[in-house]
Amino acid sequence: MDKVTIVMATYNGEKYLEEQINSILSSTYKEIELHIVDDGSSDSTIEILNRYKSLYPDKIYISQNKTNMGVTLNFLNAISNTSTDYIMLCDQDDVWNKDKVAKTLKRMKQMEIQFGKKLPIVVFTDACVVDSRLNVIHESFFRSGRLNPGLTDLAHMLMENKLIGCTVMINGAVRRVLKSKPLPKKARFHDGWLGLIGASLGKISFIEEATLLYRQHESNVVGNRGFMSYVIDRVSSLKKQKEALLALQHQADEFVNLYHDLIRDKNMDLIRQFANLYKYGFIKRRLLIIKYKYLKSGIIRNIGLMIIV
Repeated sequence: MDKVTIVMATYNGEKYLEEQINSILSSTYKEIELHIVDDGSSDSTIEILNRYKSLYPDKIYISQNKTNMGVTLNFLNAISNTSTDYIMLCDQDDVWNKDKVAKTLKRMKQMEIQFGKKLPIVVFTDACVVDSRLNVIHESFFRSGRLNPGLTDLAHMLMENKLIGCTVMINGAVRRVLKSKPLPKKARFHDGWLGLIGASLGKISFIEEATLLYRQHESNVVGNRGFMSYVIDRVSSLKKQKEALLALQHQADEFVNLYHDLIRDKNMDLIRQFANLYKYGFIKRRLLIIKYKYLKSGIIRNIGLMIIV
């Protein structure tokens, strides 16, 4: 059986950490290693981790960053230090379904049979959104936010990341791409960066089923919001949205500069045009968005995009 490395990033996660680790250890797929990288916790996170390590010395591995890296770089750095053919990402506060690993690996294997193991492949799933006590808020992360997880072509991924990091599995080919260059400095989120690797250099596959309970609480770095909350936030903070769009363009610029020797010409042009949108005038920016289909999910999001761009 293939070994699956599960990478968990922790930071002051004492409240929900034990429940998450227990859910992973209950996996029906037993060939797993849990690699936990702590980013400078000041609560009892390390004590909890050390206790689990003493109980499962052959399954749980712990390391601590010398300085705080932030969630994005912590994950990307941890991924680059793995060695197995399959890597899953894990948050510190969710609860995994027992068959999460098995179902995701099954889809990954299907993709590799179709496209080959040398191709970078990213698999992600839906998630059941719950509150801090695991009461169901919405059975589907994507339906809740009216996001279309099927829009994972490169143009859409440049504008709007669809991946939920805690549902993601990548194969070794993705890690090799990541490890072949310096870690990015302008990646907005680790899952979005992995999604760009999959969209530009390989394949992305979505499993419609929810494979975990995605816990929402006051300490979430990134969380789920209902569609109306999304709309209200966008309307009330146009400056913030312009800055976020510019950050996406800077991310694309760094992406193409790092991996230019790996990217096909067609995708190279697509990324470069997106990265340079801010350099063009009012009308040309909008014409390029329409031409290359740098779009988001749904009519309302795209109307908002045309206003702020």
